Amino acid sequence: MTNFYGLQMAKIRTSNPPLLPDVADVGGRVRCFNEKIFLNGQAVNDTIEIAKLPKGSRIHYGILNADTNLGSATLAIGIAGNSTKYRSALTLPSSNTPIFFGTTSAVGEGLLTEEIVLLTIGGATLPSMGLLRAQIFYTID
Repeated sequence: MTNFYGLQMAKIRTSNPPLLPDVADVGGRVRCFNEKIFLNGQAVNDTIEIAKLPKGSRIHYGILNADTNLGSATLAIGIAGNSTKYRSALTLPSSNTPIFFGTTSAVGEGLLTEEIVLLTIGGATLPSMGLLRAQIFYTID
């Protein structure tokens, strides 16, 4: 049976002497940008800024959760110029049911510049009342 290694484990297990992985990949402190959004009928194509992430930070994942069913409204998660960098448009059909987000190509890689993360509304207007929570977990060590 052949034994394979991921990139970080290969540094530790197959190099002589062992190489140390970047602390942002192994052992870095996880931080959270925790945003609270009050729903008030935001319209289709409106954007909501949900995080400011520093250059060099590495997103691990994000969570969206709402206390209100968003109906047919959708939320895409991205940045200016790439509204779906972290997630294509999704619905939140059930209240108080967290949805994880983060595309494989975008998570775990250091940001080349500071980013403002946006929700872009599609499908329908958001409800006139309710609370939406967005949390992004990242390292910057």
